[in-house]
Amino acid sequence: MATTPTGLPFQLPAGPDASAALEGAPVKIDVRNLDVFYGRQQVLHNVSLGVRAHRVTALIGPSGCGKTTLLRTLNRMNDIVADARVAGTIEVDGLPIYGRGTDVVTLRRRIGMVFQKSNPFPRSIFENVAYGLRVNGLRDRREIAERVEESLRAAAIWSEVQDRLEASALTLSGGQQQRLCIARALAVRPEILLMDEPASALDPMATQRIEELILALKKTYTIVIVTHNMQQAARVSDATAFFWMGQLIESGRTEDIFTAPRERLTEDYVTGRFG
Repeated sequence: MATTPTGLPFQLPAGPDASAALEGAPVKIDVRNLDVFYGRQQVLHNVSLGVRAHRVTALIGPSGCGKTTLLRTLNRMNDIVADARVAGTIEVDGLPIYGRGTDVVTLRRRIGMVFQKSNPFPRSIFENVAYGLRVNGLRDRREIAERVEESLRAAAIWSEVQDRLEASALTLSGGQQQRLCIARALAVRPEILLMDEPASALDPMATQRIEELILALKKTYTIVIVTHNMQQAARVSDATAFFWMGQLIESGRTEDIFTAPRERLTEDYVTGRFG
């Protein structure tokens, strides 16, 4: 059991990737000198951050510090926010996502998002997952059925719903609904998965299932997760970035952030002195 700088115990992620050097994976998302404004209010200040491929990167910090704003810039969700303005550079695989000619629909197909509150459509379990496939032009019923099963399996919920795919998604438990929403995001086969506090409204058992799922999914996807739960960040992430009042204070390997942070503000946050 590792300890924080104040000697408090802290559980680090288990498994062979827990302390592996992040340099072993290429940068998938490269954020440089990012400023984000809502009207006249600046909510992110000169943020630069590299997100490694097939790793889980956790964004931590108190409410209102800019974590979700950053997450929403990564697949241009802020485009739909009135008066939102983005300056700086975000590249995915070396290509600027805010560049001229960027196809936002294609971008969002590559970068899926799972929200804090599960939001299944008032349709069947099957149609919730098939919806994105149909919107993207897939019409072959057999292929749709195969992709739905593939996605439900990837989201670790297939065994629980395979006999009731025509039942309403609203009949599922909260944890099942969240895993269904993850399956819906995976159906279009993205490369990156953004998760905004995906377990904040769930009980401990459902939270554990989501965390186990995240660890399994990083073999295939690059994952960025916003969480207020320090233990959760320690359990699931390879890298952690700490935000404070719209600024990125420190980022690095999760083990280093929680046991040997460089900045006093980071230490105060992860040891519970505030937040």
